[in-house]
Amino acid sequence: MNIQFLERGFFQRVFGIPATPKPQAPDGWTYADGKLTIDLKKAKELKKPGGALRFEGGNLPERVLVVFGKDKKYRAYQNRCTHIGHRRLDPVPGTGTVQCCSISKSTYDADGNNIYGPAPGPVATYPVELKGNQLTLTLS
Repeated sequence: MNIQFLERGFFQRVFGIPATPKPQAPDGWTYADGKLTIDLKKAKELKKPGGALRFEGGNLPERVLVVFGKDKKYRAYQNRCTHIGHRRLDPVPGTGTVQCCSISKSTYDADGNNIYGPAPGPVATYPVELKGNQLTLTLS
């Protein structure tokens, strides 16, 4: 497999600044009883294949990355690189992979398996269920 890398500036990599945005509509998601529910009417970034959002803060117990792949499947990852735990992940456009935003460029396949870099293991993934315009991720 030919690994592709995100085009990132030196300071973006050193400071771990993610490229993936947070939702523009803060009322477009909720977390309760171990489930993150996203209103896709308000999460317009997840409507087009290749789109992604990062969810963090509020009462969410951990950071989450949601990607809408070119295969039109939603995938959800614990947004925490297994190499350096505080670094976030970003999707690599057109590849079906996600990559750590740091200098090491640890890269994971669509299932969360480490395919490049020093990460010691896979990144956690979450089950995703789509019902109408509601996307539900089971975190616990």
